[in-house]
Amino acid sequence: MIIAPSLLAADFGRLAKETGRVARSGADWLHLDVMDGHFVPNISFGPAVVRAIRPLTSMFFDVHLMCSKPEILLEPFARAGADQIGIHVELGEAVTPLLWKIKSLGRKVSLVVNPPTAISMVQPYLEQIDSLLIMTVNPGFGGQSFIYEMLPKIQQACAWRREKNLGYTISVDGGIDFKTAADCARVGADAFISGTALFGKRNLGAAVRKMRQVVTANSLSPVVLAS
Repeated sequence: MIIAPSLLAADFGRLAKETGRVARSGADWLHLDVMDGHFVPNISFGPAVVRAIRPLTSMFFDVHLMCSKPEILLEPFARAGADQIGIHVELGEAVTPLLWKIKSLGRKVSLVVNPPTAISMVQPYLEQIDSLLIMTVNPGFGGQSFIYEMLPKIQQACAWRREKNLGYTISVDGGIDFKTAADCARVGADAFISGTALFGKRNLGAAVRKMRQVVTANSLSPVVLAS
């Protein structure tokens, strides 16, 4: 089970210290939400921030590009230290060349699907990806409430993975706390991206351990995935 604190919920005035907190917490990934103010109605940060915090930890950096033109950002984020780069299936015909470009840069590939989008849209790409990220809120802002109607999407993604004997991680992001993480684990999720529920705790390490215990206890298939 992969626990991934989301930097979007960190104190941006103390990013170096917040990165250190995550590095010491026992979490597996650091999730970095990149917003362009166009694909989603918010702006977060760019490659310079990733470059600045990369020397502070050897953790796996999972970069999620909520951007209309990710093609201009792939190389900068790869150079900055991203280990995995995610793009949205909603980009349509651009998806296939984007996936291949990420692979050509030597990075792992994540495909992201938004709540209004049918899960069937990701099916043609499943053999090309390392991770499928199912958004459980509408992206753009932290602190939103979990959308329970997304659970069947997780179930379907898990069924396809089993039927096709594929190895992609099923990630969830949005409103993920101890309860909703357990709900997602029960239907097949195995990577849990959480902002407020983790960064909001004084003892981040204890919060990470609790979330790991909760999702492991409720796991549909208790398999430890490589981070």
